[in-house]
Amino acid sequence: MVKIPPDLPLKKGGTSWKVAVIIPVLNEEEALPLVLRELPSSLVSQVIVVDNGSTDRTADVATQAGARVVSEPRRGYGRACQAGLTALEPGTDVVVFLDGDHSDFPEDLPALVAPIREGNADLVIGSRILGHAPQEALFPQQRFGNWLTCWLIRWFYGARFTDLGPFRAIRVEVLKRLHLADPTFGWNIEMQLQAVRWGLRVVEVPVRYRPRAVGRSKISGTLTGTMRAGAKILAVVFKNVWLDWRLRGGCFGARRFR
Repeated sequence: MVKIPPDLPLKKGGTSWKVAVIIPVLNEEEALPLVLRELPSSLVSQVIVVDNGSTDRTADVATQAGARVVSEPRRGYGRACQAGLTALEPGTDVVVFLDGDHSDFPEDLPALVAPIREGNADLVIGSRILGHAPQEALFPQQRFGNWLTCWLIRWFYGARFTDLGPFRAIRVEVLKRLHLADPTFGWNIEMQLQAVRWGLRVVEVPVRYRPRAVGRSKISGTLTGTMRAGAKILAVVFKNVWLDWRLRGGCFGARRFR
């Protein structure tokens, strides 16, 4: 793979930017309309809702709200994100990912995109930790998992993160070159690891967070879901560490790839 230079050309001026939003969803017919209603229409040029096998009216309410609906029946967060990427309009500059359960604040999208538009970042992660997410919104197991994974990234790669949050923005031309492959829970952490490996400019900005609008989380809301997600994320971290160890001839001395 060719190393991605951190200075890929950026378009200047707000009028030339095209920002798309991808929202992977599974049975979110009640919460999704709230998310779509709060997106800043003046900044977003395209909204793609990826239906990841819903059995309710999620796809219908998304269509009624004016979003483009893409079907990805094979379950998996990474698969849903990849399906959304294939539907991007030509010339899209930045893509934003956020959840469809109304736990993220769509109104924070301008702050998320700003470092990219200003030429200071390639990837921007919305940090719920820096945004002081309330205890009832970010469960203890999520906080511990975030802390442990971020600590491992800092130890092996020398990069400091506070969160693995799903609300994030990235330049499309950069994302396509990362060739992310994880089909499930490891998509976000794979993105951050690849960004560190190839020396991309990564910025965290504080974002607000709240309990999901309806029901409980399909991942963090259950013990099984939490364990599966945690195991997957750690597996992705150690897989990348092992691959890097082999590439460096069994040496862990140089942890930074910048």
